[in-house]
Amino acid sequence: MSMKPTLQLRVGTQLTMTPQLQQAIQLLQLSTLDLRQEIQQALDSNPMLELEEDFEEREISETQQEDDWTSDIPENLPLDSEWGDTYQDTGPSPTGGGSEEGPDIERNTTHTSLHDHLTWQLAMADMTPREHDIAESLIDAVGADGYLTLPLDEIVDGLRGQGLSGLKVGDVEHVMMRVQQFDPTGVSARDLRECLLLQLGALPDDMPLLTQAKRLVRQFLEALAGNDRKLLKRRLRLDEEELDHVIGLIRSLDPRPGLAFEDSSNDYVIPDLIARRIRQDWRIELNPEALPRVRIQPDYAALIKRADKSDDNTFLKQHLQEAKWLLKSLSSRNDTLLRVGQEIMARQLDFLERGEEAMKPLILADIAGAVEMHESTISRVTTQKFIHTPRGVFELKYFFSSHVGGQGETDAHSSTAIRARLKKLIGDEPPRKPLSDSKLVDLLAQDGIQVARRTVAKYREAMGIPSSSERKRLA
Repeated sequence: MSMKPTLQLRVGTQLTMTPQLQQAIQLLQLSTLDLRQEIQQALDSNPMLELEEDFEEREISETQQEDDWTSDIPENLPLDSEWGDTYQDTGPSPTGGGSEEGPDIERNTTHTSLHDHLTWQLAMADMTPREHDIAESLIDAVGADGYLTLPLDEIVDGLRGQGLSGLKVGDVEHVMMRVQQFDPTGVSARDLRECLLLQLGALPDDMPLLTQAKRLVRQFLEALAGNDRKLLKRRLRLDEEELDHVIGLIRSLDPRPGLAFEDSSNDYVIPDLIARRIRQDWRIELNPEALPRVRIQPDYAALIKRADKSDDNTFLKQHLQEAKWLLKSLSSRNDTLLRVGQEIMARQLDFLERGEEAMKPLILADIAGAVEMHESTISRVTTQKFIHTPRGVFELKYFFSSHVGGQGETDAHSSTAIRARLKKLIGDEPPRKPLSDSKLVDLLAQDGIQVARRTVAKYREAMGIPSSSERKRLA
């Protein structure tokens, strides 16, 4: 049997991570203030964009028609992509408090550290108590740049000293792989090679030349550092253009994913969403004052109707394409944010009615499953995104709380609700006869909340409340 070379035509679809799609995903995770700056930069650099000063919805006639050179803009941008993990999130912590001011209120907020961001995700993760203890030690060992500062055998020795007998390095390595799935991608890596491979592993499998990029990082990182292009092309079997693409992809990754959390400067909060009560129902809406509205400049767009290929017309066409991508990206960002916000608040309606004590247990997987997105995407969407409610302005992350005190959904309570209940019980106690932690356990049990005394002590200390003996001396 002779083998003859043949040509075959295969038709298929794949996700190519174009610069426009990268822009759409990046916009999804920007805070409102950062997004305002991004929009202003676009207005300054693109003559096809202008600000809608009257903030009215307007129809764009010819410019809204999809010409053959703009037909590659999809109806819905696939924002739920792991490429977004290569961008960094920095997020302020939840803010709250009573406020009856309008939705355009700007509120000072504190900075979230990398440790706090990882600890919050750990609280929302589905782990056994033993795995949780291991993960806590791993997070404590993560340095400011996002890398592990201790070898695994030292972490194992420390955990054994804390009473985790029979622990093996493989057990810690298994949990480390779970922590490495947290945001920002690349965190908890042991070296640069592992950090970059984690970020490449988060990209779509069908991304062009992804396999070669992984192999380069895994085997030829030193050759890349030495700019030995001849060796890289030979060993990876790439031509000049393909090698440029692979190197560009690797350089787009973040070699120090934790440093984005170092900035300790304060920010101001502008609510992205508004919770309104209309008769007996609650409505979650986008804040119309959060972002300036931009549109395509109609006069310049009208000039493009000429079919010539002059430099001026080509220039306008290129900027019109970029303008349409920005508008589509902003629309997709708002739609995704609204969907996630509505799903969160639909599960926390009791909070809107009765406050923190009525907070329901909620983890990332609950919302991810409901809106059919990845958990890391929900983490990014809820970081630095705020909602204005009659009870104050809160970061969307605030409404997530781990399950405590029950095995099923009916008898479980959120940690936030338990803290609020403890704070109220202690606030109402007789000053000269403060409630002990054991007594607080009994009072919570009367409310149907079954928790251990050590849990009560942990929550009390986290809220900065002294023990009963200390409170008695202070009375």
